[in-house]
Order: sequence, then structure tokens, then C-alpha cells
Amino acid sequence: MYQIKIFKNVEADLQSLEREVNAWLAESRVEVQQLFGNIAPQTTPKDAQALGLTKGSFAPSDVLLVVLYRQ
Repeated sequence: MYQIKIFKNVEADLQSLEREVNAWLAESRVEVQQLFGNIAPQTTPKDAQALGLTKGSFAPSDVLLVVLYRQ
């Protein structure tokens, strides 16, 4: 039976997401069938300089990664 695992983070912290996914894969020893993801840009806030991890003119985007696997 196939199952899914969903990971979510922000684009400014992709290394953390990568470490989390790799650790889960090593621990779980699942048979990965497919990986897919999406990046969703956020609306620029009125005071963009004060918000977001990048401290730029855009808020960091959400990153979603879905792992389809079989145990």
C-alpha cells in the first residue's frame, strides 16, 4: 500500500528541510516511489523590509515536498 509523507518549510531555510527529509528517509528505510513539491510565493506585505527571513522586498515562499512511498 502506498502512503505519503508531507514536509513543509520556507525557502529561506531549505537546508533544514533537506536535512529533515534525508534524516526521515534514512530512519524509515521506505521505498520511495516519487518525490514532488511546490513553492508558493507569499503576498508582499506593506512593510516588506521588516518581515520575512530574507529581510528583502518579498516574504519567503512556502516550500512543500511530498514523498510517495511504500513501506
